[in-house]
Amino acid sequence: MKSKTEFKYEALLDADDIQGVLKALSKGLSKGKLEFSEDKDGALTLDPKGLMRLKVSASEDEDSQQFEVKVRWEKRPKRLNKTAPTISS
Repeated sequence: MKSKTEFKYEALLDADDIQGVLKALSKGLSKGKLEFSEDKDGALTLDPKGLMRLKVSASEDEDSQQFEVKVRWEKRPKRLNKTAPTISS
């Protein structure tokens, strides 16, 4: 079984730079291909397609505010039955 491949990035950026990252993610979603890389490592390529689960959350405390966006999809979507089950009573 293949191990999990991850890409992680963290930086202090201004709002314009963050908008650029969000626009790049949007463009990749529209093309059906997201490629994540840093110069020193290989790229992680994701192929978003089909129905995707979107989770948006926001929070605030005394010292900070934040929001998170999470998008998830199945590489091989499960097939659902298109017929009703037979149920006897």
